[in-house]
Amino acid sequence: METRLDGKHALVLGASQGIGRAVALELAALGASVTAAARDGSKLTDLLSQISRANGPSHRAITVDVIETALLHSRISELAAEYPIDILVNNTGGPPPGPAHEAPIEAYEQAFRQHLLAFQAIVLAAVPGMKAQGHGRIINIISTSVKQPLHDLGVSNTIRGAVAQWAKTLANELGPHGITVNNVLPGATGTERLRAIIRSKAAKHDIDEEVASRSMLDEIPLRRFGQPEEIAAAVAFLAGPSGAYINGINLPVDGGRTGCL
Repeated sequence: METRLDGKHALVLGASQGIGRAVALELAALGASVTAAARDGSKLTDLLSQISRANGPSHRAITVDVIETALLHSRISELAAEYPIDILVNNTGGPPPGPAHEAPIEAYEQAFRQHLLAFQAIVLAAVPGMKAQGHGRIINIISTSVKQPLHDLGVSNTIRGAVAQWAKTLANELGPHGITVNNVLPGATGTERLRAIIRSKAAKHDIDEEVASRSMLDEIPLRRFGQPEEIAAAVAFLAGPSGAYINGINLPVDGGRTGCL
């Protein structure tokens, strides 16, 4: 199986921590030149230092908040003009937990901007270069909720579904240009996001966090949480030569938790 990404330039969003950081490290280890984007400049500096020590200096960082859509588009356009993007990994933090019917309008507006509008702004900047070279990979890290809504994640369920439909539409539109678009759907993965969900569940039900965690593990056939590196491995496969004929899919990486095919 061919997995090397030598000569490719990958832009990884939300790369300062968690799944995004693991993806940036994995793609760099496979030979890609990585641009890591996130809000936290100090964490990005630390990431670049780690990548460069292991893989050489041909990597860069962009400090930007995806909520600032116009600025995001401008910064990525500047990047793509100098370094055409071969692999785009869209990844941002999820909305806070809570039921859909109690969420304020502002929560939906922010989630829409943080996810769909941000991803569209980046696509507008990156796709012209992909079309010009007749090759590209767009990989969106979203959630298994696009297959089965998750309890107490109302806003997240809603916006993730919108992103999934957007991605499928892009896959149909961009396939003729040699560009694939796929979604990776992490299940419960050992990140700060998961820890926040566990804390929220424990507080809501007045139970210990360990009990809340155990109840979540009981829903997973493999009886463990995933690791960011396991999500990164799926992203790397879709980004590489061996994933060239996979287009327009939702790929769950969830230990079997999702209750449908």
